[in-house]
Amino acid sequence: MAKSRKDAWLRDEVILALDLYRREGRSPPPAAIAEVSEQLRGIPIERHLVARSTFRNLSSVRLKVANFVALDPDATTAGMRRGSQLDAKVFQEFWPEPSWLAETADAIRANLTALSPVDADAYDDIEDAPEGRILTRVHRVRERNAKLRRKKKALTMEKTGRLECEVCDFDFSAAYGERGRGFIECHHMVPLRDLKPGARTRLEDLALLCANCHRMIHVRSPWLSLSQLREILAAHPEAAPERSALEGKDRN
Repeated sequence: MAKSRKDAWLRDEVILALDLYRREGRSPPPAAIAEVSEQLRGIPIERHLVARSTFRNLSSVRLKVANFVALDPDATTAGMRRGSQLDAKVFQEFWPEPSWLAETADAIRANLTALSPVDADAYDDIEDAPEGRILTRVHRVRERNAKLRRKKKALTMEKTGRLECEVCDFDFSAAYGERGRGFIECHHMVPLRDLKPGARTRLEDLALLCANCHRMIHVRSPWLSLSQLREILAAHPEAAPERSALEGKDRN
C-alpha cells in the first residue's frame, strides 16, 4: 500500500520543490517559499491533510530545499543529508535537464485545478510517468474522452476501412469477428509537460492501440513512445506471428 502524503512526498511535490531550488537557490525568498507551500497544499490528492496547518508549511518547504543542497555537486555549503530516495532520484533525473524541469513544473502548476479529487485518485492501473501523478491523471482523462475516441475511430474507418493497432497491426474485428467490431483503445501522444488545462485535444494527438500495446506503453516508467514499442516488437517477431511486418512502415 502506498504511503500517505503525510508520511512521504509525491513525485509531483518533489519536482515543484526542486524547481524552486533551481530558480532561487538554497535561500529562496519568503514569498517564493509561501507560493510553493500553497501549491503543494492545493494538490487535489488526500485533500483532508490540508486541514493540518503543519502540512507542507513553510518550514517543510525550506527543509526540502535543504535536502537538494546536499545533492547538488556545485553547492558550496552543506545541506540537510536526510533526504529521501525519491529526492535523490528526481534530482538525478531532472537536474541535468533544466528545461524539462521548468516545463514539467509549469505544467503541474497549471493543471492543479484541472482535476477533481475523483480524477486525481483514479487510474491506479498504470504506473505514474516521470512527470508525476497529476500530469499522469490529466493524460488519462484525455485518453478516456468518449467523444474524441468515437471521432478518431470514425475518421480512421473512413480513411482505411479498418481499426488496426498502430504498433502491432492487431485488428479486433479480424480476430474476434462481430464481437470485436469497432473496438480499439486511444493513446494520447502529447508530451506530459505540454499538457495545458483547457487546451483542445486534436485527433492527430491520438493513436489507436490494442489493449496489450497500450498497457505496455504505460506499464513502467518511463513510458514508451510508439516507435520505441515498435522496436521492441520488431526484436521479438515470434511473439506475434500473424501481424504484418513492422519494417518499412512510415509512421510517426
